[in-house]
Amino acid sequence: MAAFQRRRDCRGRVLLCFLLGMLGNTRATQIRYSVPEEMEKGSFVGDVAKDLGLQSWELAERGVRIITRGKKQHFALNIRSGSLVTADRIDREEFCSQSSQCLLNFNVLVEDKVKLFAVEVEITDINDNVPKFQVEQVEVKITEAAAPGMRFPLPEAFDLDVGMNSLQSYELSPNHHFSLLVQSRADGAKYPELVLERALDREERPVHHLILTASDGGDPVLSGTVQVRVTVLDVNDNAPVFTQSVYSVSIPENVPRGTLLLTVNATDPDEGVSAEVTYSFRRQNEKKLQIFQINARTGEITISGDLDYEKSNFYEIEIQAEDGDAFLARAKVLVTVLDLNDNSPEVTITSLFSPVTENSPLGTVIALLNVHDGDSGENGLVTCSVSENLPFKLEKSIDSYHRLVTDRALDREKVSAYNITITALDHGTPPLSIDTHIFLQVADINDNPPTFGQPSYSAYMEENNVRGASIYSVTACDPDSEENSHITYSIEEDIFHGAPLSSYISINSENGILYALSPFDYEQFRDLQVQVTARDSGNPPLSSNVSLTLFILDQNDNAPEILYPALPTDGSTGVELAPRSAEPGYLVTKVVAVDKDSGQNAWLSYRLLKVTEPGLFSVGLHTGEIRTARAFMDKDTLKQNLLVVVSDKGEPPLSATISVTVAVANSIPEILSDLSSQEASSDLENSSLTFYLVIAVASVSSLFFAFIIVLLALRIWRWQTSQLLGSGSDHLGTVPASQFLGIDRVQAFLQTYSHEVSLTTDSRKSHLIFPQPNYADTLLSQHSSEKTKPLLVPEDSRCSVHDPPLAPVSSCSHLFCSCFFTL
Repeated sequence: MAAFQRRRDCRGRVLLCFLLGMLGNTRATQIRYSVPEEMEKGSFVGDVAKDLGLQSWELAERGVRIITRGKKQHFALNIRSGSLVTADRIDREEFCSQSSQCLLNFNVLVEDKVKLFAVEVEITDINDNVPKFQVEQVEVKITEAAAPGMRFPLPEAFDLDVGMNSLQSYELSPNHHFSLLVQSRADGAKYPELVLERALDREERPVHHLILTASDGGDPVLSGTVQVRVTVLDVNDNAPVFTQSVYSVSIPENVPRGTLLLTVNATDPDEGVSAEVTYSFRRQNEKKLQIFQINARTGEITISGDLDYEKSNFYEIEIQAEDGDAFLARAKVLVTVLDLNDNSPEVTITSLFSPVTENSPLGTVIALLNVHDGDSGENGLVTCSVSENLPFKLEKSIDSYHRLVTDRALDREKVSAYNITITALDHGTPPLSIDTHIFLQVADINDNPPTFGQPSYSAYMEENNVRGASIYSVTACDPDSEENSHITYSIEEDIFHGAPLSSYISINSENGILYALSPFDYEQFRDLQVQVTARDSGNPPLSSNVSLTLFILDQNDNAPEILYPALPTDGSTGVELAPRSAEPGYLVTKVVAVDKDSGQNAWLSYRLLKVTEPGLFSVGLHTGEIRTARAFMDKDTLKQNLLVVVSDKGEPPLSATISVTVAVANSIPEILSDLSSQEASSDLENSSLTFYLVIAVASVSSLFFAFIIVLLALRIWRWQTSQLLGSGSDHLGTVPASQFLGIDRVQAFLQTYSHEVSLTTDSRKSHLIFPQPNYADTLLSQHSSEKTKPLLVPEDSRCSVHDPPLAPVSSCSHLFCSCFFTL
């Protein structure tokens, strides 16, 4: 029933503390809660979601979490209910000892807003500790000569609870000689003293047994007892006396064990055993006193443990001196531990936001840091800094938190990542520091358009190119990364010579190579302007343009065109007049020609290809002027035919020819009469020459057919002989191969036999040539004697008739005759 009653009271106190905590939260800027100690794990502490102005489901979405410097978290967030609950059982005495108020502080971080809230939870005490004495029995020695009213110290009881739950009263069992006096120290602690009410008589009663009871003020009341054994001694009228009632000493932390703290001294004016003084601690079993040790004989107090300022910076030690007759004297030793700068600052990265975009505004939070130094005073003051060369700075937040924020604009194209070193330096002597490194990546945005290497480009290409020929390659660079740097190329559409520009040139969108879609003609256009656009794949995309001028290079694809003399359209031949009295250098006419090409391809030169009278005329190499080279003579033909060739300087050179007829006479009637007489005589001579030519051709043809008939007869005779003999092939094997001649050999033989006839109007210059047949060429090839082909004699007569002074030319290649007639 007592346990049930205690549990019900605890629950009531929890509810009361919760209501008080909620009331305090509405008034203070800090979130405060109150919860009794020893609550079960998961017990409700407070509605964090409500106090943060959030719904319970928003805690996980916004990344709300608890941040504490300790290694162990005593509270947790219930994401479903939005409440703060205990993470384990909390023992108030473990954290706060006997402090009147026990507060546990931590922070709640709202991750998405990078906002911290300070939370303070008060741990209230419950009466879970019984007042205890350090010993179960204590002996008090009192001489029988002690006068009534003398006081004797009794052991104190200790209660780890605080407030009303702590030690409240002492009570002594009823007796006739002693009473109890309870006194209080400056800190409020109560200690009992035994007061002698009636004189003692050792002989009457040498030992008195008493019970001392210590009680707290809890509900229900808890108490502890100790047995007090009073031994009555013979007379010893002097007690030891310390030289000081309070000893004060300061010592730095981390001194080695065995270091002498101080020496206490107490004297006793008695003699003998009554004057022998021994020293001891009054509270031997206290944990904090285990780091000190006292020599019972000399009073030297030494260090037996580790002094750590961060654990405890002050100790109050009660010592006592006892003589041989159990007279006691008490004194205090106040030990102040001096702080040394033995703890380097600690930097904890609570939150880190990486990567950060390069267009982040100034003041963007990069990281949330917690800085702590276990030392105190100047040794615990910490200054945090970051390199001034970096575009970041540190800002102070609540408590010991700092925010790392951007101080200048970021540019990923200049610096894509930062290795930030944060230095935490305390103010101790010597100062201690620690470096914390943060690796921050800068995320790219599409803030750079593609750029070309040149403001404009020029390309050259010869005309008459093939379709699909590569023209030029343009390249643009984008300092952005990934998709923001992926470039595609295109050509701005335009109209060129009445057609879309895209019908002339295309571009590879990936590598920027331009291609010709059709052959270019230098004579149509000599250059082409193209606007190339480079566009990245960012969002939104950025682009830039560049101008490319394509120059068409000329090729020698146009032959010279003769403008004068123009060719008559009616088939007649134009005649230029040259007087017989013309002197050398006389300008007869001028050949005028042009070339559509340019440069060297249009440089023209003139020369005579064929003339009637060599050496009579000359033509200017670059002017085309036809002049007389000498004076005319009577034997010179009246009608002079000049064949002029006009060539350019291209590679290969192209040319054109023009036939110029020059009539040598002083007047036009003279020309007509001379031409009539020449035509009459030429007709007569031509008829005679034609007659002789027909006789010559008929004779050659007769010889040819007779030769073929003989060969066929030999072939047939040999075939009949081989059929009759049967084995004639064996006998014929001894016959030389050169004696057999097939039809194909006849053709080969006849191909080497030709006639050349050359006739002119002047019979004195006509001649007929009969070359000797080349039998060697026919008979040397003996390996093909067994191959036979039918004798084919196609009839093909080709003759070309030129101007009247020249005879027609007849060529009969398959009859193996070549006839040239020049009239």
